[in-house]
Amino acid sequence: MSAHDIQGCLSHYWGYPDLREAQKPVIAEILQGNSAFVIMPTGGGKSMCYQLPAVLQSGLTLVISPLIALMKDQVDDLRLKGIEAAYLNSSQSPEESNRIFNSIGNGSLKLLYIAPERFKGMDGVLLQRLMSVQIALIAIDEAHCISSWGHDFRPAYTQLRDLGQHFPGVPILALTATADEATKVDIVKQLGLEGAAFFENSFDRPEIHYTARKRENEMPQLLEFIAKHRGESGIVYCLSRKRTQEVADKLEDAGFRAACYHAGLTSAERMNRQDQFIRDEIDIIVATIAFGMGIDKNNVRYVVHMNLPKNIEGYYQETGRAGRDGMDSEALLLYGGADFRTLSQHCVVDGNEDQSTIMLGKLRRMQDFADSRACRRKILLQYFGETLLEDCGNCDNCQTTFELWDGTEDAQKLLSTVARLDWAFGLAHLVDILRGSKAQKVTEAQRALSTYGLGADKSKNQWMSIGKELIQHGFLSQAVGKFPVVELNARSWDVLKGHERVMLTKFEETKVSKPSKVSRTSAFDDGSADQDLFQQLRKVRYALAKESNVPAYLILSDRSLKELCIEQPQSPLELHSIHGFGKLKVEKFGEQFLEALREFGAG
Repeated sequence: MSAHDIQGCLSHYWGYPDLREAQKPVIAEILQGNSAFVIMPTGGGKSMCYQLPAVLQSGLTLVISPLIALMKDQVDDLRLKGIEAAYLNSSQSPEESNRIFNSIGNGSLKLLYIAPERFKGMDGVLLQRLMSVQIALIAIDEAHCISSWGHDFRPAYTQLRDLGQHFPGVPILALTATADEATKVDIVKQLGLEGAAFFENSFDRPEIHYTARKRENEMPQLLEFIAKHRGESGIVYCLSRKRTQEVADKLEDAGFRAACYHAGLTSAERMNRQDQFIRDEIDIIVATIAFGMGIDKNNVRYVVHMNLPKNIEGYYQETGRAGRDGMDSEALLLYGGADFRTLSQHCVVDGNEDQSTIMLGKLRRMQDFADSRACRRKILLQYFGETLLEDCGNCDNCQTTFELWDGTEDAQKLLSTVARLDWAFGLAHLVDILRGSKAQKVTEAQRALSTYGLGADKSKNQWMSIGKELIQHGFLSQAVGKFPVVELNARSWDVLKGHERVMLTKFEETKVSKPSKVSRTSAFDDGSADQDLFQQLRKVRYALAKESNVPAYLILSDRSLKELCIEQPQSPLELHSIHGFGKLKVEKFGEQFLEALREFGAG
């Protein structure tokens, strides 16, 4: 497959000038008929990694996804582009399911999305039908769901272990946005991907500004934040169904277009509110975490958590629903002291002590993130095994000046304790040794260490704070899993040898003054696009979306509207240079946008 073929297909159907750099090697691997495991952040363009090969190859591409809303959005989007696609899931009538079932193997269908429950459902009839046709590729979205080590384990995914047996020789593409080390290993093992190409891209979402604040007077805090985003799309996550209703009501009383979403609503109510949000008929959805999986809306400008999330994977995934178009977005976390106690009760899995321990450990890491004074992006990336050498400049901690103290000597005490132990322990046990604990769990050999009791001058909380900050700054490594043990790394030895100083933060910040290092990318703060024209184009987009019965962002993204404002094309030919205007979209919608541009210019 030549680069010319790939570029021609990309331009014709998607209206994009080029692939993203991270997509290119994945697509090349798939087009060579090879399996691959891809970790790519939310909004990084995972779907293109199987959609483009599906169009270029003969045969049917099978996409397994647990997300009904995402299936529908992606199929609608592909059809708008002129690509034949369909889905099979529980939301369809028997008649519709039968029609799609009968279309399998007729040669016109390029992509079929199915839920994992359907893979061996229908008494095995679907599996038998799929085994009888040419399958070009099997793409498994949200692949972390197959692992009990992951944050979102789904038993239905375990039946995918037999894919290689049912479809010998068919390449498998496993995709996920979030996976810690234990989950990665488990995915490879369960899907038989040993030896397959592995592509892990940066988890960094530089367009998202992260803030965490203690929940003190939550509604005024929330209203002050949302007032900065009036008219923009946002998601507010709450812990309970009751709270979603209360917050949504207060937002409506304050003049915002908001609605709640939770599992206690009827299926029809949930679908209606989700559609209202996707179609820009309401701006804010206040929801439990039941909302958002598979929501592909790319112009969400902010995500608020009114409580501590259960784990960093979930937090990363939920905040990642903002800024999918690459434009400036915000993530606000409001948390209180009772959150950890409440959530820890939900970490208990009956009859599975190992799983309970894993979940509780992940919750502790989430609490550490919220309490931290370090660069929040550094902490997130470090959790996923990625190192950010400089502070990001685009989070609340980077934009706050904290009083620092030289903690090098105390860091050396803690690191020396790690170095002197025969095997790895958790941070709390190291602190017990440093403080000279007489607890039975501290062995005679550990009491004989030269660092035993060397830290008696500080409280346990102070030492735990020091240890957590060393981890967050990358001076100490911590495993994720059942046993969150700490280990030395290269920077640890630099500190021990006196090659690097360790500056730690005191508890009280002194001022909030640092400017952001990151350039803002919202639509109009650079003065290059006209707000009035943008709003006029939004109205055109909304009317076209309503007429086509699809979400507005599937017609054109906010990024594309901004380009229209800046470039102001005057002909269908010039529209082809606008991001997102493929051949079919120019033919179907081009004249309406050109007319709006002409009217605005004449006015």
